[in-house]
Amino acid sequence: MNDTTILVVDDEPQIRRVLRSTLSSEGYDVIEAKDGQEAVDMAVRERPALILMDVNMPGMNGLDACSRIRLSFDGPIIMVTVRNSERDKILALDSGADDYVVKPFIMGELLACIRAALRRAASPEPLPKIETRELSVDLEKRRVEVRGERVHLGPKEFEVLRILMIQQGKPLTHKKILQTVWGPDHGEETENLRVVINQLRKKIEKDPARPRYVLTEPWLGYRFQFPVVASERPSRRKS
Repeated sequence: MNDTTILVVDDEPQIRRVLRSTLSSEGYDVIEAKDGQEAVDMAVRERPALILMDVNMPGMNGLDACSRIRLSFDGPIIMVTVRNSERDKILALDSGADDYVVKPFIMGELLACIRAALRRAASPEPLPKIETRELSVDLEKRRVEVRGERVHLGPKEFEVLRILMIQQGKPLTHKKILQTVWGPDHGEETENLRVVINQLRKKIEKDPARPRYVLTEPWLGYRFQFPVVASERPSRRKS
């Protein structure tokens, strides 16, 4: 895999030209695909560091292409789409996308998403150990402390926290969490997940009604996020 190569997938030549020009000026090597099938072939052959994928394309659309690429590609995929409904975002994430950017977008926003996705992909920590003044979590040792006191999490509570922390900052859909924690035959039992999230918040949040760590993405799912507080900087170190 080339650490600087980005595969741009869009059926509009003008958009590909603009993205190639901008990304090249930022130091990335750019390769292009004009449809979903070509993107699948190039992802396997070229092994780019990241894929920017349009959703609306003739033939194989971006969602189907993303699902097929995910069978053999672990790198970040960012969907670029004119669709902005919650359902469309859910479909993008469930197809295997790491993030989505809505057209028309500000180029600086897209570049920030690319940098964040590449940082996450380059992280050597599959099981991060995370500490703040209030919360300490060691996923490998399955140890959770809140304000210095040991807290016991049930199996489902811990596994939900685990997947959210590993994907820190990334929104995960209800379906993704349910299938990962409960099993591949699940995905619709959002009430079960909501109960586990509520219990988890009661154990690790100072104010469960106003969570700082386990945040809700309305109609979409949840994400784990460190609160941005100047006096409290999270530290991350290898286990």
